[in-house]
Amino acid sequence: MGGQGFAGPLERVSETEWKIPRSYKPGMRVDGIIFADEQLIEQAKSDMAPEQVANVAFLPGIQQASLAMPDIHWGYGFCIGGVCATDPEEGGVISPGGVGYDINCGVRLVRTDLRLEDVQPRIQQLVNHLFQRIPAGVGEGGPFKFSREEIRKILAEGVHFLKKRGWATDSDIECTEEGGRIAGADPDAVSDKAIERGLDQCGTLGSGNHFLEVQVVEEIFDPEAAQVMGLQEGGICVMIHSGSRGLGYQVCDDALRLFRNTPEKYGISLPDRQLACAPVNSPEGQKYLAGMRAAANYAWANRQLLMFLTREAFEDFFGRPWEELKMNLVYDVAHNIAKLEKHIIDGQEKLVCVHRKGATRAFPPGHPEVPERYRSIGQPVIIPGDMGRSSWVLVGQPGSMEKAFGTTCHGAGRLMSRNEAIRHAQGRRIDQELAQKGIVAKARSRTGLAEEQPDAYKDVSLVVDVVDRAGLAKKVARLRPLGVVKG
Repeated sequence: MGGQGFAGPLERVSETEWKIPRSYKPGMRVDGIIFADEQLIEQAKSDMAPEQVANVAFLPGIQQASLAMPDIHWGYGFCIGGVCATDPEEGGVISPGGVGYDINCGVRLVRTDLRLEDVQPRIQQLVNHLFQRIPAGVGEGGPFKFSREEIRKILAEGVHFLKKRGWATDSDIECTEEGGRIAGADPDAVSDKAIERGLDQCGTLGSGNHFLEVQVVEEIFDPEAAQVMGLQEGGICVMIHSGSRGLGYQVCDDALRLFRNTPEKYGISLPDRQLACAPVNSPEGQKYLAGMRAAANYAWANRQLLMFLTREAFEDFFGRPWEELKMNLVYDVAHNIAKLEKHIIDGQEKLVCVHRKGATRAFPPGHPEVPERYRSIGQPVIIPGDMGRSSWVLVGQPGSMEKAFGTTCHGAGRLMSRNEAIRHAQGRRIDQELAQKGIVAKARSRTGLAEEQPDAYKDVSLVVDVVDRAGLAKKVARLRPLGVVKG
């Protein structure tokens, strides 16, 4: 994971912030800032992710600082956990490496009126039932088959296309970031090869760190916010983590080919080829933005269909309609995306291109883009942990706007590469280890569980603690895993 370790300067600027000064490398336009405590900063230094934070500071038009969240680890171009905003009016660029291959990978949380005592005695059977109903695994197709024309409509309309088919409700749309459809998406900016890869994958989990997890609300930290979201101690929730599948991967791949020579074309010098970028307002930048938005719409539709299948599975299993079980979407957040947003920078409002790669939007109370039902508490923020530990629900805070372009962390963050995790799991049965903790785990492959074992991740509670103390997002509830389905 990114070589030897970071040996550059790190200056502590507060109990939760560390600075890589712009003097570290000639060409840095701004400082780097990493949100972390003492333990997490040591983990961050163990790979070269902080070097990537410094490299991002070279991007033309970058504003304020190159940022990284406490779940920072090595990624393609940008670190995972990386955040930066560029100003198109100042030659600001967009970089596919600042979004990642899995465009709009994200997570949604569904609450229910079921209680722990309704589910715990039957959790093995429930997980088996979900495992049969939820398509998961590498390249796995699902029950929803779309024509090319229908896929183009999904790319343009996102969840709104599914509503016409009866697969989404108004409430689902309201509780999805961007209403499940980001403006400016253009199916014509998506290659035939990408569309081909997406024909049968809408409504599938995929593999890697993607999952569907049955959870119980273990502890509530903000009773008012929890009540607004319909969360109560002992209540059962379902968390769904997936992205844009092969279609999004192909959109990124196509863009990186398109961007191979664009830095030279626009006279941009970069310390790392993986940061290939183009001015937001250039033809290349506009094409990538249009294709990325289309892939983002596909990802929201994918998670919506996964939720639809989950509701059906619960209806079958519990013998009651999902509406009666109150299986309502709490919220759906993207954590691999670039968006044009208005932010106050040096006292003036600017429209900037915010890259969030392994980072979650966290708008505060009162923000106009937060759905009305949540405007008093702030945007819900959903942070998955690992299979053996907790996940968290938070709400965005004013500090996110002041310090991080309305952003917080996105998960626990890896400590081991996938290959390292597989080596670490040799001779062990991860499913049995999880069973001893009372967690039922089913995966399509043994390596799926090995790659994603709890030891491969940082402790999400430490990550969440940092963003809470930094004022980026506030803790609302901790959720404990009961059963998990993986690819």
